[in-house]
Amino acid sequence: MNKHIQQCTLAACVLMAISAMAADEITGASAAADQAIGANISVDQRMLDNAASDVKNNLHVNGNYANTRYSQARQINTGNVSKLKPAFVFQTAVVESMETAPVVVNGVMYITTSFDHVYALDATTGKELWHYKQKLGPVATYCCGPNNRGVAVSGDRVFIGTLDAKLVALDAKSGKQLWETEIADPDKGYSETMAPVVADGKVLIGTNGGEYGIRGFVKAFDASSGKLVWTFYTIPEKGHEGVWATKDAVGRDMHRDIAAEKAELGRDASFYQTLGGGVWMTPAIDRKAGLVFFTVGNPSPDLYGAKRPGDNLYTDSLVAIDLNTGEYRWHYQYVAHDVWDLDAVSPPVLVDVKDEHGKTVPGVIHGGKTGFIYVHDRRDGHLIRHSAPMVPQDGVWSLPSPTGERMELGANGGVEWSPMAVHPGHSAAYAVNLLQPMTYHVEAADYPGGKLWLGGAFKTIPGGKQTGNVTAVDYNTGKILWQQPTDEPMMGGALATAGDLVFAGEGNGSFKAYHAKSGKVLWQFQCGAGVNAPAVTYTVKGKQYIAVAAGGNTQLDFKRGNSVFVFALN
Repeated sequence: MNKHIQQCTLAACVLMAISAMAADEITGASAAADQAIGANISVDQRMLDNAASDVKNNLHVNGNYANTRYSQARQINTGNVSKLKPAFVFQTAVVESMETAPVVVNGVMYITTSFDHVYALDATTGKELWHYKQKLGPVATYCCGPNNRGVAVSGDRVFIGTLDAKLVALDAKSGKQLWETEIADPDKGYSETMAPVVADGKVLIGTNGGEYGIRGFVKAFDASSGKLVWTFYTIPEKGHEGVWATKDAVGRDMHRDIAAEKAELGRDASFYQTLGGGVWMTPAIDRKAGLVFFTVGNPSPDLYGAKRPGDNLYTDSLVAIDLNTGEYRWHYQYVAHDVWDLDAVSPPVLVDVKDEHGKTVPGVIHGGKTGFIYVHDRRDGHLIRHSAPMVPQDGVWSLPSPTGERMELGANGGVEWSPMAVHPGHSAAYAVNLLQPMTYHVEAADYPGGKLWLGGAFKTIPGGKQTGNVTAVDYNTGKILWQQPTDEPMMGGALATAGDLVFAGEGNGSFKAYHAKSGKVLWQFQCGAGVNAPAVTYTVKGKQYIAVAAGGNTQLDFKRGNSVFVFALN
């Protein structure tokens, strides 16, 4: 075994985990939180604003409003990460895919599971403080697994979106439900798996449903009452035809028949009501500028574009809106009239970047399913540069056909919804990628009324190799700094720390620490189920912890589990 790599096994820490867990499972909101830990768990706006420099807590699922997933914690570093050991393992009541990113407030950890369970734990021992189980309604429609990606915290409240398209506020100390409001009608295909974000007393949340003919949006609700404050529709009633773009963001011809599309638009423009445009992942917020940044998913139906002529704005786009009003500021579309399901889903990241002239400007970057990292000027959205491709691009943009057309770039990406991390000291963005060549098949399909609406199928190639990679990109040049291949297509996300470490997990159960500068694997641990969630870090009583969920993934059918692993140095 390489002396720089420590391989642990699940069996070695089971006894430790059992002794650390709560003795009794609490079903429903119950059991007031232990007073010795989390006696003060109220989170004010100042704490949320300063989260990027707070190594004690992890107050946002992506670390801070900028979504950087970078922590200034450095107790665990390249020199000692080989000594990382399990501190505890917490097992939930749900054995199903887990994509939760734990939120930690003054020693209390909040995690979620599939089917919308929420747990509060002692973040040092794994002792269960309370357990809330959402009573889902009769209809819950979702395309890619019953996931929940985490909570938002503000004041003394915890907020969660649900599979049946509700927004729920819980008491942070007891788990008692304080209010519930409907975000959208689940009968029409709407659902929620994203973690919301709270700013200035408003809870922001988007919607799933791009595969079901919904009309996408981001909504803001009052954190105290649950009342709707504003709505921004990702599909405008007018102007969704765009500029009739024929090339993608990197200048490649997309083989559109513009004349045929314009003729169809003249016959019917009412399709905007079912054009899709879901918002999968947590927005980033520029507090100084008062702007919200988010990515918008695919149009509906995914592959059959004949009945949705035009660019289909704002699908496949990065969008900026006003935090206070929800008013449109700007957008940038990566793929117009997408018929490959290569939408924009990974959350945007706010970081200062070098512009075309070498001047430092406020930037926003996005890792695309297309396999590129895009670097924008945050002020007006214009594209400064794009990275070298992180995955093969052979066959792009072959138009889907009834018999099937092959592209090396499969419909899962590139970078799926997995959040990137950045290390500002290295000007580096870290992305996890999938390599799944597919064939694209199209067929005519009318709107089915809130049911799955693909207009064809994308299929992995029998016997074809499916792998992935972890890639570091210099966002000031677009050059690839390093790339580590993985045995599994990557789905989960990355965490970077000031200890010069990058953490990412794989579907085969392996959770790894990479050297942030070189990409060398310094440590790994076998979790026994797919590690398809992004890791987080926090510090309690001077001790740094790394936490990650291992529950597998529905989309890629990785081995299911029900555990959150927490690691620390001895």
